[in-house]
Amino acid sequence: MTDTPKDTQNQAALAYHQFPKPGKLEIRATKPLANGRDLSLAYSPGVAEACLEIKADEKAASLYTARANLVGVVSNGTAVLGLGNIGALASKPVMEGKAVLFKKFANIDCFDIEVKESDPERLAEIVCALEPTFGAINLEDIKAPDCFIVEKICRERMNIPVFHDDQHGTAIVVGAAARNALHVAGKSFEEIKIVSTGGGAAGIACLNLLLKLGVKRENVWLCDIHGLVYEGREEDMNPQKAAFAQPSNLRTLDDVMDGADLFLGLSGPNVLKPEHVAKMADRPIIFALANPTPEIMPDVAREVAPKAIIATGRSDFPNQVNNVLCFPFIFRGALDVGATEINDEMQIACVEGIAELARHTTSAEAAAAYKGEQLTFGADYLIPKPFDPRLSGIVSTSVARAAMETGVAARPLEDLDAYKHRLDASVYKSALLMRPVFEAARTASRRIVFAEGEDERVLRAAQAILEETTEQPILIGRPEVITTRCERLGLEIRPERDFNIVNPENDPRYRDYWGSYHAIMKRRGVSPDLAKAIMRTNTTAIGAVMVHREEADSLICGTFGEYRWHLNYISQVLCSDGCRPQGALSMIIMEDGPLFIADTHVNIFPSPEQLAEIALGAARHVRRFGIEPKIAFCSQSQFGNQGSDSGTRLREALDLLDSKPRDFAYEGEMNVDTALDADLRERLLPDNRLEGAANILIFSNSDAASGVRNILKAKAGGLEVGPILMGVGNRAHIVTSGVTARGLLNMAAIAGTPVAHYG
Repeated sequence: MTDTPKDTQNQAALAYHQFPKPGKLEIRATKPLANGRDLSLAYSPGVAEACLEIKADEKAASLYTARANLVGVVSNGTAVLGLGNIGALASKPVMEGKAVLFKKFANIDCFDIEVKESDPERLAEIVCALEPTFGAINLEDIKAPDCFIVEKICRERMNIPVFHDDQHGTAIVVGAAARNALHVAGKSFEEIKIVSTGGGAAGIACLNLLLKLGVKRENVWLCDIHGLVYEGREEDMNPQKAAFAQPSNLRTLDDVMDGADLFLGLSGPNVLKPEHVAKMADRPIIFALANPTPEIMPDVAREVAPKAIIATGRSDFPNQVNNVLCFPFIFRGALDVGATEINDEMQIACVEGIAELARHTTSAEAAAAYKGEQLTFGADYLIPKPFDPRLSGIVSTSVARAAMETGVAARPLEDLDAYKHRLDASVYKSALLMRPVFEAARTASRRIVFAEGEDERVLRAAQAILEETTEQPILIGRPEVITTRCERLGLEIRPERDFNIVNPENDPRYRDYWGSYHAIMKRRGVSPDLAKAIMRTNTTAIGAVMVHREEADSLICGTFGEYRWHLNYISQVLCSDGCRPQGALSMIIMEDGPLFIADTHVNIFPSPEQLAEIALGAARHVRRFGIEPKIAFCSQSQFGNQGSDSGTRLREALDLLDSKPRDFAYEGEMNVDTALDADLRERLLPDNRLEGAANILIFSNSDAASGVRNILKAKAGGLEVGPILMGVGNRAHIVTSGVTARGLLNMAAIAGTPVAHYG
């Protein structure tokens, strides 16, 4: 008997949780613990110093412990997902998952705490007693109305943020989706009629937040399993529901649907019928958020109302209302300013930040994570995707600002712009290291021509260049193709309006270009006919000719094709005046900092003279990133212990460098581990010229350099910036086929730096 797809999915889910070790979390130390000295600092007697500092001033806990970045995810398992009251222990996989999301999306550390306590007041007592441990508390999956009681007590007694995500996280994402849905529909909060099903914690919280966003109380009609919540009703009522009781003789969902602008469902499957949708206002907004089966399936709703704007709680339909858009980032902002609570203003700031981001052009990273989906703002894209890396910078900064403006920030930030830069740097691994390069690039408005202008990554990079730099992108490609792709990708940029185009099939400069190419190459076997053909078909050659003719300042190519093929045409056109490519330098950003590798592409077996040139160029370029170069020449040979070809060439390169004073440190030849381990190097050669770990590794052949580069990327999680083509005056750079849109933006910043900035 074969497994059904559902069985297979279930097995995959269980295997995910079980292997390679049970659960989704582990604890890792952030400080070294390798010897007796480390132990004496981490524990007795050194730990006493930190304890005494905190005893003297409790605020010091944020300096000497992890508390300021630690959230407790607390549940008693009484309302877990759609599973109901499954108990505290059975809820643990969900709480571990919540902690993983905190870490993944906002780099917040978490402990999941499952409490076997059904009495809300006693549960609140337990949570309050945990205040010394945590910087904030996330209450999770506690049934209504108990969750209202627990949160109220904790908020009143605790001096740290307490946030019930099932209530307020859902409400914030619903608020953001509603904000944008109304924008698309041409309506406003102040005028709409809302019908809601579900009187639980999430439903009540959503309605309360919508009131704060401008909805009028008299325009809200709340229904539950017993029908309309009306004044005088006694069945299954609590104060939270009673706040929305209508003075009406109507009693059923069907009775109140006439003219509804927004249906908000947080109840159960198939509650909303097609005939209900037919009664709604023009361009109805339907948020059917029950999981896994919504109140109405989107296709069923659209049969009745084709122009309906629909959101669900499912990932297989557009507009998934997902709390992960909110909770990591509202906590990030709250923790970073030492907020004592998460107030209404912070929640509304979160709403506005999420809604605003969806109206921006979609990030390349989100597009890559959701390939094939239409991510253009509109009826089917009301809220951003969770993997949009801009969420942290935009939403957390908005929350932090609101906390500071409302006086609940115990540690207000001096510079919110710098704070946003730090958040972006935590998401974009290259952001911090690239900052000095971007700043240098802003001193001049250079024209960057992209050879593969029809590539999606290039189009997204062009959008980012126009948003983040003063550079002027020029794209080589067919205008109609570029326009169509920009529209399909939801990009705001358009050819000729925002950037210039070179059309290989029909450009008025064609005669000038093939004439220039022929003039350069006529003594190297290129006839006029061949020059004409190349200028019609070879976009790298076209871009190089543009730089040669000073119609562009730098060329970026290589999103497809082989590196040395591109290098051939760059060398033909741009090195006719005597310059020549010296080598390719790649920056690999690791968790503990950057490591530069050369020469990865240009010289297969560089001569001693070429190796010395590579070192000079690498030192010059590395300083562009604000890093002092420390070069190690790497080989199997170690400080002269082998007479191999690689060792001999490297030793000769060192002799050439030694022939003149140099303003950077270099040493060799040595093994890679010797280059990176100062203690090992000191044992082997006590008087060596390097201090600490080398940050530039130069190899005697491109196979070794390229192999190290690719291993660091594939197995060590390294992020590449480059390759940087050295020796051609910053007039051309060749990327590799795996480059991302962010990688192209980084290369554009490098290409956009005036020559004076790097010599």
